[in-house]
Amino acid sequence: MKSTTLLKNKRRDRRAKSVRRRISKFSGRPRLSVHRTTKHISAQVIDDVEGKTLCAVSTTSKKLADQLSGKTKSEKAAVIGAEIARLAKEKNVSDVVLDRGYARYHGRVKALADAAREGGLSF
Repeated sequence: MKSTTLLKNKRRDRRAKSVRRRISKFSGRPRLSVHRTTKHISAQVIDDVEGKTLCAVSTTSKKLADQLSGKTKSEKAAVIGAEIARLAKEKNVSDVVLDRGYARYHGRVKALADAAREGGLSF
């Protein structure tokens, strides 16, 4: 008999692969990969053609600690979204495709995406 944790992880992997299968159609555009845990959220812009990470930011970074202190998780996600948009614009990246992984598009993932759009990224 399989444990529930293994079943949950299988479902998560299946969801993430399904999302990546759909976004592989946009191979010319870098992907904005979002990873969410229970406490933190991180985002990175990845160029899959060259296999390089162009920029990355997380709630665990020291330079954003003062901006993130005292905020809710959704507010922190919005700060991360604005910061990843700023870093991507510095690298001359404006068009990306959102890779939400296993996470559904609501709550913190949606807050991050909306802030990235406001920051100048289009997806």
